Amino acid sequence: MCTSKAMAETYEANRQICKYVHSTSRGHEAIQLATAFNLLPIDFVSPYYRDESMLLGLGFSPKQLMLQLLAKGDDIFSGGREYYSHPSYRGTDKPTIIHQSSATGMQVIPSTGIAQGIQYLERINSSLLKKGLHDELPVVICSLGDASITEGEVSEAMQVAVLKKLPIIYLIQDNNWGISVSADEARSMDAYEYAAGFPGLNRVRVDGSHFENSYQTMRYVIAEVRRTRSPFIVQAKVPLLGHHTSGVRKETYRSKEDLENHSQNDPYKKLRDELIAAGTREEDISQIESRANEDVARYFKEAALAPEPDIAKVGDFVFAPPAILKEAGIRSPEGKEKVIMVDAALFAIREIMEDFPEAILYGQDVGRRLGGVFREAATLAEKFGDHRVFNTAIQEAYIIGSTVGMSAVGVKPIVEVQFGDYIYPGFNQLVTEISKSSYLSNGKFPVQTLIRVPVGAYGGGGPYHSGCIETTLLSIKGLKIVYPSNAADMKGLMKSAFLDPNPVIMLEHKGLYWSKVPGTDDAKTIEPSRDYVIPLGSANKVMAASEEKMKSGETCCIITYGMGVYWAKAAATNFPGQVEIIDLRTLFPLDEKMIFESVMKHGKSIVLTEEPSENSFAQALAGRISKHCFKYLDAPVEVMGALSVPAVPMNIYLEEAMLPNAKKLTILLQSLLNS
Repeated sequence: MCTSKAMAETYEANRQICKYVHSTSRGHEAIQLATAFNLLPIDFVSPYYRDESMLLGLGFSPKQLMLQLLAKGDDIFSGGREYYSHPSYRGTDKPTIIHQSSATGMQVIPSTGIAQGIQYLERINSSLLKKGLHDELPVVICSLGDASITEGEVSEAMQVAVLKKLPIIYLIQDNNWGISVSADEARSMDAYEYAAGFPGLNRVRVDGSHFENSYQTMRYVIAEVRRTRSPFIVQAKVPLLGHHTSGVRKETYRSKEDLENHSQNDPYKKLRDELIAAGTREEDISQIESRANEDVARYFKEAALAPEPDIAKVGDFVFAPPAILKEAGIRSPEGKEKVIMVDAALFAIREIMEDFPEAILYGQDVGRRLGGVFREAATLAEKFGDHRVFNTAIQEAYIIGSTVGMSAVGVKPIVEVQFGDYIYPGFNQLVTEISKSSYLSNGKFPVQTLIRVPVGAYGGGGPYHSGCIETTLLSIKGLKIVYPSNAADMKGLMKSAFLDPNPVIMLEHKGLYWSKVPGTDDAKTIEPSRDYVIPLGSANKVMAASEEKMKSGETCCIITYGMGVYWAKAAATNFPGQVEIIDLRTLFPLDEKMIFESVMKHGKSIVLTEEPSENSFAQALAGRISKHCFKYLDAPVEVMGALSVPAVPMNIYLEEAMLPNAKKLTILLQSLLNS
């Protein structure tokens, strides 16, 4: 506590040096230290941005914390990328700490995913499960402020925790403030009362400003969760003695009376007074205080003089190195029959789950009764059990965000979002947690997950079941986006996406699943071999132009993907030998080499997409082509996409009018080839 107090005072006295926004733990020290002292290296902790005392209690040095405070290159957590008290740690000497963002309450879903992953590893008796010296089982601590309890995603996580009986403790540090919003303004109940709405969520209140009470409470709770494997919520009432952050000063919104009331519960003063009353000598305590002040001053001076990050490394750790670098296996084995795309996906996942016991599949309606709304998971639950293939509630945020925690413990999740139009509730987790985890943890926590998303319009699917979402996804850096157009690519890309140590979203056009749409018979292919893989970022030339037509300048190329491949094939029949078609297969990473080579050969090109073309990935790609291939172009790069309307209409004639098709593409091709 002396060290933590000295650090807060040092930061306040050196505000010009401590120029980056930060929070300190003043007022919260007792409950944080009490928690840290009861944990084992096998455990997992998700601190929040005010938990510096917890980090000190876990064994991190003041200097290590200060290097992050000052965003220095030697910051062990993030190399200068993250805010203060935003740790990430893997080691054998301390609990594991996954990366989490500053977004309030967003760490609760990933942390609950850790607990769910631990439970799965316990069930299969996996060697991936860490155990203590005496075979103790790990627990998860998820720390958060009281204001975050009102977040909907906190509710999603707690629902799962009680439903699945997960070994997690939600530690709520209740200081009665959410920046300038008081508890009375923001919520109708506190965390303890809120927890009563989750039967099976054990709960306890504690005076978090009193160290001994906090220590005994956390000792009991952690031991109970370690033994019973059931969730707990601890509401610790604490004062807020510091500023909300260094940039939001307490005097600007809190009354003198409120500040005085909080200061009466200073855990530092309480512990000091108790030690004196118990017989500890004043000079011994003063000696501890002096030593802490001296150490903190020395550490701060060293941290301030530490080198800044190497700016040449600013682009490092966006992704972990890919597992698959070249195409391998047999794409079209002899003696095999053609399969439809939905079956190719089913067979790929079946083989993955046979080969990897740590692989699990979950999402809405993918379990035993239905096997997915497109039957894309049919029979998998029967074969592998309900513990490996299971339904979730309607919780896109939890489905997506839980993969962060699952991945951190070594489980390899494959999850499904039922339709592309319904992915948006999961965007908080995609943007704030999944996409940034590898980069902001210096590569310690890439999220290995495969997220399957059916997309696309056909046959009157309507405005909430037909959307294409690639442009929105591609705006999120740190994700890989795959978009197969046939069964062989589906299986090869599915295997590679699963094996990739990074988050991969596989967009699967539901109009191609069964090849029911006229002109899509080629989506059915021979099923590739079990070991067939396609490296992400590898496009495919599905149709070549003739050399004769090329030499006479009568050709063009179409750059497309998904359903666009079949519109392009159909339109190309009207221009024999004049059209080359490139199927991108992966939208990020992108096979620029094949794209640019194709455009430079032909001098004319069309980027074809099912999305509305305005402000789209397709338009951005056309711009890149124009820049890199400018001197080879004989005409502007054309873009064809859907009309710029906000949704796909239900009526099939309106749908047809909105979408691209072979007829519309033929008209554009005629114009381009004649230009």
